[in-house]
Amino acid sequence: MGSQPRWGMTLPLTGLPLADQREIVSSMPDHGYTDAWSAELNGIDAFTPLTLAAQWAPQLRLGTAIVGIYTRAPSTLAVQAGTLGILAPGRFVMGIGTSSQVAVERWNGIPFEKPYQRSRDMLRFLAEALTGAKVSHEYETFSVDGFRLDPAPKEPVPLALAALRPGMVRLAAAEAGIAITNWLSPADVPRVREVAGPDTELVARIFVCPTEDLETARHIGRRAIAAYLTVPVYAAFHEWLGRGEVIAPMLAAWNAGDRRRALDAIPDQLVDELMVHGSLEHCRERVAEYQANGLDTPVISITPTPGLDLAEAVRRLGRA
Repeated sequence: MGSQPRWGMTLPLTGLPLADQREIVSSMPDHGYTDAWSAELNGIDAFTPLTLAAQWAPQLRLGTAIVGIYTRAPSTLAVQAGTLGILAPGRFVMGIGTSSQVAVERWNGIPFEKPYQRSRDMLRFLAEALTGAKVSHEYETFSVDGFRLDPAPKEPVPLALAALRPGMVRLAAAEAGIAITNWLSPADVPRVREVAGPDTELVARIFVCPTEDLETARHIGRRAIAAYLTVPVYAAFHEWLGRGEVIAPMLAAWNAGDRRRALDAIPDQLVDELMVHGSLEHCRERVAEYQANGLDTPVISITPTPGLDLAEAVRRLGRA
């Protein structure tokens, strides 16, 4: 962690073709952004937007938040991290995580087993492999025999781990030094910080819906919350944060197959806590609350709304 306050944006920007994002990304440092962190699920991969950003805005620190540790082999992750480490020397953070049961098991047919152990093993493998050392090791969840990254980055590549509960947060602090989370409110940050300790960089993706139409914002927020918080790892995260009773009706309806009732069971207060919405100025101030409560690196994720000028939104949500 440097002394400079960090301020990030999620790439790629939703609602604009990736090839058309150069002008906006190039302008981000002028608007006070220090970071660009990618996201990956079932659309654009995590590495391509950062490859472009490394050329479009060489001032930015770049990070993956996150790439999955089940759906890519260890050597593949090392090769991809090494490539970005060479393209953006000293400016790339390799953020990894388990992803979710849906992405791992339903979409790829891979058992979602021993997430803590696999996270630990992958962090240790990458830490060694990214130095260019030859790695031969029998880890608990996989084995590597004779792999060497060539060429290896000349500058160290920091590692980060997606962490939603105390065990993973402590693992991130011990093995990586950077913990990535999301879907939390400003009031939740101190609880995560307490577990992480003072020396771990906390990164969080913050979902921003820039509209003053309250009904639209809450409609978008409910759909996003239902999509995420019904996933077991996120449900467990919010139970730890003290929202077990709040999300129980949504989970019961969702698990019974009643999607409409699940959406209706999400209270307005929960949407307002977890989804930043309102005018662009209000949204920027709300994001700043996360940082005031102990978050080191807020990473804004803009949810497109009707009539939104994406370039203007990026400009006005910046620290500058």
